Amino acid sequence: MHINKNFIRNFAIIAHIDHGKSTLADALMRTCGALEQRHEKEQFLDNMDIERERGITIKAQTVRLSFKAKDGQYYQLNLMDTPGHVDFSYEVSRSLSACEGSLLVVDSTQGVEAQTLANVYQAVEHDHTIIPVLNKMDLPSADPQNIKKQIQHLIGIPEEEAIEVSAKKGIGIEEVLQAIVDRLPCPKGNENACLKALLVDSWYDVYLGVVLLVRIIDGIIEPKMKIRMMAADAVYTVEQIGVFTPYPSPVLHLSCGEVGYIIANVKAVGDCRIGDTITSDQKPASEALPGFKPCTPVVFCSLFPVEASDFDKLRESLAKLHLNDASFSYEMDSSNALGFGFRLGLLGLLHLEVVQERLEREFDLDLIITAPSVVYKIHLQNGTWMDLHNPADMPSPNEISVMLEPWIKTTLFVPETYVGSVLTLLIERRGIQESLEYVTPTRALMVYKMPLNEVAFDFYDTLKSLSRGHASFDYEMDGYKEGELVLLSVVINGDPIHALSSIVPKTRAYEKGRAICQKLKEILPRQLFPIAIQATVGAKVLARETVSALRKNVTAKCYGGDITRKRKLLEKQKEGKKRMRQFGNIEIPQKAFIEVLKIGK
Repeated sequence: MHINKNFIRNFAIIAHIDHGKSTLADALMRTCGALEQRHEKEQFLDNMDIERERGITIKAQTVRLSFKAKDGQYYQLNLMDTPGHVDFSYEVSRSLSACEGSLLVVDSTQGVEAQTLANVYQAVEHDHTIIPVLNKMDLPSADPQNIKKQIQHLIGIPEEEAIEVSAKKGIGIEEVLQAIVDRLPCPKGNENACLKALLVDSWYDVYLGVVLLVRIIDGIIEPKMKIRMMAADAVYTVEQIGVFTPYPSPVLHLSCGEVGYIIANVKAVGDCRIGDTITSDQKPASEALPGFKPCTPVVFCSLFPVEASDFDKLRESLAKLHLNDASFSYEMDSSNALGFGFRLGLLGLLHLEVVQERLEREFDLDLIITAPSVVYKIHLQNGTWMDLHNPADMPSPNEISVMLEPWIKTTLFVPETYVGSVLTLLIERRGIQESLEYVTPTRALMVYKMPLNEVAFDFYDTLKSLSRGHASFDYEMDGYKEGELVLLSVVINGDPIHALSSIVPKTRAYEKGRAICQKLKEILPRQLFPIAIQATVGAKVLARETVSALRKNVTAKCYGGDITRKRKLLEKQKEGKKRMRQFGNIEIPQKAFIEVLKIGK
């Protein structure tokens, strides 16, 4: 069935984490009759195990709904459910580029949060019409009047435009659907022009190969049509076209303004570049769509397979995962201790955890991860600059002229009860205050600048525990500044362990080095010879611990007799231990790497 683009509405749902986006998506699907009773489950669009376990959305999902408006006309609504966590902002930006409007969901018990603001700014950048929706109105602690004022004060949307709903109880859902039809613009574009489709997402299917999710900007796409990917300059024949309703449903064509999937026997994973333009091979478009702003990785770490024979499997798995999550980058890496692996660039620590879990679950891999690090810029004495991704590659101190570290600008919303403890945390993490204002009598908005390294490890967890989960934070990159930084190395029995080395502020080197040595002393299994664990900066040893040797009582069989007999046996044991220490090999368990990463939490 061919539909006029005036009756199409494309919209995204944006919100802070845990404000009820996925529950609202369920309610919209239920109201439009897209979910059958027997298939119904909560957070239907969160279809990954990790999403359901953690209660977060990681992947943006799309679904086509059909809604009969008050004018008696049926409208096609294409919904994008987006993630709320700061680490998945790239997913959000891609979804927004495929839509003309957004539903801004705000929890009516908590109000506007840091990520709400960040997502609104992204929506404004994409020229979106925004409809504010106050969710969780069924809760006794809901405070809609104050929250509407907050939305007007912070975002500038008139308070009378906000719609009060309870997604869980299904209250106000019809009103939201009607507002989407009335307030959001229909897609622009020309159905008779050359085909231009934006590649929004892709994923690997074992049976079908690569599945492409596209938004048609101009023209029309049909089965058996030859399409060209403009960035990769690859030509494929379309086998099948479909939409998610939310189940995959084949259709005869996708025309201007619609969102759907294409199966075209794409086997080369490298041909699919998110943000690419798909056009017709017979009548190609003259220029590509602008695509997406490339995302900049901020946290780096290395991944190594526990079994060296799994290296090829890890390479294939990363290529398939990258197809589905274009926001991380990877390149080959090697380590004396851990063999061959890959260096990953990610958008944050939660992103790192999710990528690791997905590799282990979806591709059945056992992995070792090195300490996350950020990118430093080093000005060498010879006048050249270098980017330092891996602490193990740091030049010696006498070659370095200046070392710069990345800084971020962070926005925090904190209930007044916890302002004191959060300020202490920010000062500990070398934060510099830009502003602090009370947006309501009970909530403070703080803007701070701080080094990214201080946030990359455990800042988010510490902030949540200090504020009992009520504080929220968001950040953006803010350039580089000079810092007094040193390379903290871990040496075990004279061998440096590169996977455990990290770059730390000079003032914290002793404290961190001591903590690492104590932790390793607890974890390393005892051997038949003593193990010396040292934390060093250059040639200077800052901290040392020794794991004492296991001892066999060689004199147990001596009953009495001359002392020289016992001494002879002890000397013989001592010689054996000395020889053993020379050739003894210390196996560092995987647990040791993970525990050292957690130091400071």
